[in-house]
Amino acid sequence: MGKLIRRAAAATGIILMGIMGLVGFYSTTLPDSFYVSGGEPLNVSSLFSISSKPCKNKTYYAASSQYNLSSSLYSDSLSHITKVSDSTLMLFDSIPIKNVKEKTVSRPMLVPCGQPFGIKLMTDGVMIVKLEKIDGECPASNCGLKVGDIITSVNGEQVDSNKRIGELISSSKGQPCLIEYKRDNEEKTAALTPCLCDGSYKGGMWVRDSSAGIGTLTFYDPETSAFGGLGHPICDSDTKVALPLSEGSVGEVDITGFDKSEKGNPGQLLGEFTSASKTGLISANSSCGIFGTLFSCPAKEKAIPLGFRQEIHSGEATIYSTINGCEPKEYSIEIEKIDLHEDAEHDMVIRITDEELLEKTGGIVQGMSGSPIIQDGKLVGAVTHVFIDSPQQGYAIFADSMYEQACFCTDSSSNLAS
Repeated sequence: MGKLIRRAAAATGIILMGIMGLVGFYSTTLPDSFYVSGGEPLNVSSLFSISSKPCKNKTYYAASSQYNLSSSLYSDSLSHITKVSDSTLMLFDSIPIKNVKEKTVSRPMLVPCGQPFGIKLMTDGVMIVKLEKIDGECPASNCGLKVGDIITSVNGEQVDSNKRIGELISSSKGQPCLIEYKRDNEEKTAALTPCLCDGSYKGGMWVRDSSAGIGTLTFYDPETSAFGGLGHPICDSDTKVALPLSEGSVGEVDITGFDKSEKGNPGQLLGEFTSASKTGLISANSSCGIFGTLFSCPAKEKAIPLGFRQEIHSGEATIYSTINGCEPKEYSIEIEKIDLHEDAEHDMVIRITDEELLEKTGGIVQGMSGSPIIQDGKLVGAVTHVFIDSPQQGYAIFADSMYEQACFCTDSSSNLAS
């Protein structure tokens, strides 16, 4: 009998340690804030059952349709939150994990796209992409400028083109030029003394003022005409730094072909603009993608509900993507991993399982970024990156993160217009 008691006690201890480990793991990896749709309970999709229990007397009603909460996970100034409640996440419906905030919203209805779109960006200032020595000296480097810096003005005149900054430096006749620039969003100044080279004065730097490319639209909001695409920022090809947006537009493109992805060599979509006319305007180039407004709905699909991150689960899903022409097709994928941690570098890992897509493209190719991910009838994410050594796999972003950014852009545009 004594041995049985000791064994039972040891087994109980092991179980308790396992439960404590689970509580600690979920407490660390789960966010402190969740969206919920009105009338729906908060349940987190996970290997083990996680639900929520309301805290007593911890419900706050927003004074208007917009609720500000500085410690929130999302940019709540634009979420149209109607109620915020404190609740406790419960493991197995009985073991407390952590206190979180539930933010009640009307679940958005968004049109999933998958169409390719052309992108044209003009930078806010000009970006230094390369430094170069002139007779053994680099004037730009000597005054402290670095690759990736954004030059906004020369001698008090704002610059937005490669040509203009070259003209201003050349006209200095070798006298120091006052350079205003940004580095990591911090404004700085420097005195650049040009060097004479081939009959003109130069600063020893190459700069970029624009970019163009092809990506995939993720969603269109029929209520606001807002769109989201790519799921990642457009970065300079040399510096890998996100281009600062001054203005931008989108246009129609046709996919004319693709280079197939292979291990160690990701492929890409090939396409061309079908006209010079604009189909929309870009208002943000952010870490979550490209956002703005479209002049009309680009897709034939019906609007579907936005899926919140805690509703996503490992398993089957589909994407809409275009690898020929301009009409998307639906392809099967598997969501392999979901990371709800607030500091996660990537939200999801996905794998292409569709035999047709694998046969044609080898998996994910560059240009498919932004392809919407649908699971259980909801828009839950977008493709962002391909694995170089395993092109059938890639990363994806949560759709609610992209929707938040789209809301921010739409609201900012409204405020500017008013």
